Amino acid sequence: MFDYETIRVIWWVLIGVVGIAFALTEGFDFGIGTLLPFIGKTDLERRVIINTVGATWEGNQVWLVLLGGAIFAIWPAVYATLFSGLYAAMLLVLFALFFRPAGFDYRSKLENPGWRNAWDWALFLGGTLPPVLIGVLVGNLILGLPFHLDQDLRTFYDGSFWALLSPFALLCGVTGLLLTTFHGALFLKWRSEDVIHDRAVLAVEFLGPMLIAALSAVMLWVFIGIDRPEITQMAGTGAPSNPLHKTVVGNGAGWIEHFMQYPWMWSAPLAGLGGFAMAWWMGKGESRMGAFLFSSVGIVGIALSVGFALFPFLLISSTDPKSSLTLWDASSSHSTMVLAFWITVIFLPIVLLYTRFVYRIIWGSVTEAAVLKDSHTLY
Repeated sequence: MFDYETIRVIWWVLIGVVGIAFALTEGFDFGIGTLLPFIGKTDLERRVIINTVGATWEGNQVWLVLLGGAIFAIWPAVYATLFSGLYAAMLLVLFALFFRPAGFDYRSKLENPGWRNAWDWALFLGGTLPPVLIGVLVGNLILGLPFHLDQDLRTFYDGSFWALLSPFALLCGVTGLLLTTFHGALFLKWRSEDVIHDRAVLAVEFLGPMLIAALSAVMLWVFIGIDRPEITQMAGTGAPSNPLHKTVVGNGAGWIEHFMQYPWMWSAPLAGLGGFAMAWWMGKGESRMGAFLFSSVGIVGIALSVGFALFPFLLISSTDPKSSLTLWDASSSHSTMVLAFWITVIFLPIVLLYTRFVYRIIWGSVTEAAVLKDSHTLY
């Protein structure tokens, strides 16, 4: 039904959708964890904050599992390069995520203040470290990773963990943390009342300008300070996958020229900055849903900006540009992609409908009275 070129593009879009779903949902979960020790001043206030995401955080985290599984099935070369070359960084993300289920499930088992305070800080770490590390990863995707392929298409990573922590990548890490914390503050404002609601508004007012400034700095750095590789010759887009069947120069036309070649792509960064600007302006006032939706527009815009900027690259090699992986030469077989597509078409709508059902059932403000009433069933 679909030729090889078409199914590759379809899967590029589908995996992008899964990544955006992860950023939108797990983004505010991470933000809630980061804000927990600062907005919640008492044990009861912290229980209120935790229970704004208590019923949905596990389902939101599944998007990350689905993202990893989709990359494994559709872009195995990308999966192999990332998870072997960045093994230490991936383990740090995994270990940070370990704090979350333990923190949610064990925090309220004992009434000891020291016990609960320790798990509050565990939830803080579980909400703060992953967006920083994922931001650093995105920064390195733009800069390029030091790897090369041999003639047998085996991947060799030429860098180290510390080499990932360049100034640009660290700026992207800080930006990732600001993004999730801002998004989480808007979600908390939407689902809370009284003093927690007021503190969330203050957090929105404080974080908004910092996020917009950080995003602007990242975009400016990309456009004027980083070289973009350029493919000068490659096999047909419907050809079997072989990353070495192309010619790539390390210093191409540049990121601005890439966007100027397709002017419609400028809508993505504009939507990103504009969405967060509107979310900040509305979030300072009485708006709840509107501010959060504009923040979601901002996240979608930034995610699309990264995808459009890299296209057709999936992983750029900074040491051997020819070894860079693209969606045309790093994908699975045609039959695998078609089979996975039909499985996705059947089951993804079911997942989305169930997710919508869950949010509709549990929706509403979480209050101190509600937590005290159901003290033994809520976190």
